[in-house]
Amino acid sequence: MRIIALYSIKGGVGKTASAVNLGYLAARDGERTLLLDLDPQGSASFYLRLRAPRKLDTRRLLKGGKRLVRSIRGTDHAGLDSLPAHLSYRKLDLALDARKRPRRRLRQVLAGFRRDYDWLFLDCPPGLSLGAEGIFRAADVILVPVIPTTLSVRTFDLLEMFLAKRKLPRHKLVPFFSLVERRKRLHRDIMAELRARNSGFLATVIPSASDVERMGLHREPLFCYRPHCAAARAYEELWRDLRARLDPARTAGE
Repeated sequence: MRIIALYSIKGGVGKTASAVNLGYLAARDGERTLLLDLDPQGSASFYLRLRAPRKLDTRRLLKGGKRLVRSIRGTDHAGLDSLPAHLSYRKLDLALDARKRPRRRLRQVLAGFRRDYDWLFLDCPPGLSLGAEGIFRAADVILVPVIPTTLSVRTFDLLEMFLAKRKLPRHKLVPFFSLVERRKRLHRDIMAELRARNSGFLATVIPSASDVERMGLHREPLFCYRPHCAAARAYEELWRDLRARLDPARTAGE
């Protein structure tokens, strides 16, 4: 099972739209896919028309096991399941801090899904926290949407410094440009500058598009109502880039 964390210190960068659309594409390709919504705002759950089961909360999340598995819900999209968010996740750091080895707990919980799923996408809340450290340790890839603006770049730099300071694996960090407006010279200049000093950026660029914003109106992945738009094509490229990064031999054979 591949664990992909959609993460950024900054909010509003396109994490949730990316998590939902990548999860949909993985399922469409026949992969057994689970989307775990860790953000107490529950935006991914909203997009997928799901509510948290009554007994799901932070305590059950961190306990893991069969009871947590029973909280997983199927979606309207074949092959794509989801564990919805719960408002109590806002206290995730407090609950983790009360446990032994709190930075390893999420990795232990997520390992319980390996038998049933090929891909696990995490829609993560913004911010640097104890929960974020646990996510960094559990994920195979920390997929970071970066808007080509000064503040978004600054938060990406802070994330790189944080990983280095905590001696966490830098190779897990896979950034890509999100909400890009190519007509803006600032966006073009920042993308060129960042690519010049960081070769790890994926080639794919996700455009700023009203079609993506309408996911909240339709409450479904972009591909269900605008499958051929520019943003949908960009997400398909992002999915191919991600698969090629993780499994180049398999991708080359397709």
